[in-house]
Amino acid sequence: MPSGSCRKEESCAALVRHKPYSLPLFAMFPARPRILRPALAPWQAKSAINCAAARSNRRKAKSGIFLSLLINCLCALWCQYFVYAQKPAASAPEIFRQFSEHVVKIEVVETGSAARAAIGTGFFASEAGHIVSNYHVISKLIHSPERYRIQVINAAGQTVPASVVAVDVIYDLAILRSDLQANGFLQFEPGVVQQGTRLYSLGHPRDLGLTIVEGTYNGLLQHTLYPKIHFTGSLNPGMSGGPTLTQGGRVAGINVATEGEQISYLVPAKRAQALLDKSRDAASRSAGSFLAEVGRQIHAYQADYLAGMFAQSKPSVLLGPYELPSQPAAFFRCWADALRRKELPYVAVTHDCSTDDYLFVSTQQSSGIVRFFHHLLSTDELDPLRFYSLYSAHLQAGKAGMAGNEEEVTRFRCHTRNVKNRTGKVRAAFCARQYVKLPGLYDAVLKAATIGSRNAGLVTTLSLSGVDYANIETLSRRYLENIRWRR
Repeated sequence: MPSGSCRKEESCAALVRHKPYSLPLFAMFPARPRILRPALAPWQAKSAINCAAARSNRRKAKSGIFLSLLINCLCALWCQYFVYAQKPAASAPEIFRQFSEHVVKIEVVETGSAARAAIGTGFFASEAGHIVSNYHVISKLIHSPERYRIQVINAAGQTVPASVVAVDVIYDLAILRSDLQANGFLQFEPGVVQQGTRLYSLGHPRDLGLTIVEGTYNGLLQHTLYPKIHFTGSLNPGMSGGPTLTQGGRVAGINVATEGEQISYLVPAKRAQALLDKSRDAASRSAGSFLAEVGRQIHAYQADYLAGMFAQSKPSVLLGPYELPSQPAAFFRCWADALRRKELPYVAVTHDCSTDDYLFVSTQQSSGIVRFFHHLLSTDELDPLRFYSLYSAHLQAGKAGMAGNEEEVTRFRCHTRNVKNRTGKVRAAFCARQYVKLPGLYDAVLKAATIGSRNAGLVTTLSLSGVDYANIETLSRRYLENIRWRR
């Protein structure tokens, strides 16, 4: 037994005798204040001495009992401390040895060539064999079920087909079923994980084999409408859908994304638990039937996400003679900068705001991304004609870097006109395109340039992705109304 430890209460007495506490007991209890009493006569003094002796003996007896009880209690606490302190915490090898058999590799296979189109990770989460993974891992199957199939491979190397039971595109989750016999399953962490807790992520990074990654729980992200866990650890492609475990082997989160440099994100375990509970009795169905469900979830999501955005009471920023919208919700982050160089005949000031939240729809599409960008140009050197030429070059509406192919989106259709609000006039160009497989959803770009100034001008751009047309019209109108001139 290591020095200073005791495993049973009866061994504590010896420990207390040979190693007394460094903190004296009296230091734990403040001394009572002394009370002055009047002097006594001799016969009273003798009687008082006898009484005092009796009282002293009784106090000593009580004190002895109290001290004995106190020592026993402290000894028990001391023993429990040492037993707990010397209980070894689970290490990465131990975590891997105990729980890796519950993790599977997920492959999305292109049926025409029988080649893998994507890989990810999943894990058994119920006695019935339900497998939890990410929606984005199996999204190709959802969008093109005639071209793809999915299969799962367990720790023993068995490969079997799998089917989809449920999806949650908002939290990027999917529940699968297969004919694999689950030799146990992982359970979700029901409690609150403290910041700084050591976690262990399992997955198949870049198809290199099942890997364990140590990291740290760093709480929920602050700039998101729906919660995501900040995991300080090196997640890599292929680990998506894998479990991140506590030292007790319970799932704290599901691997979902990374920005590199050990900045990674997890879906909170309670979201996977909720989807699993909802789908326990659901039967597998054709993958093509889930696309309509994805569309319904996105439409419902927008009711919370876009409500009140760019309302009159939201924050604003001052750029030159203009008052402009800024950070319309807590899940936006805004940045600003300025370009001032002696060799340039103008000054450019920028203000850029964007959501941290977005929904993965497909490899070419996202939903819920809202970004707006203000660009103020001013000059004291250029004549009006040269400044107008410079200013006009910044007013070009287009795709704004949005990805997409003809199988998923139509071409942008644009129109341009002058728009007058309460304080001034702008030249606005509006472009939109429709999602082919998700009817009612659009990408849109609105660009507007202020009109009337000879040496200053504002170009502002609003980009929306995966939004229904009614919301696009509402947000575009509010956005233009919030461009104000300060006279």
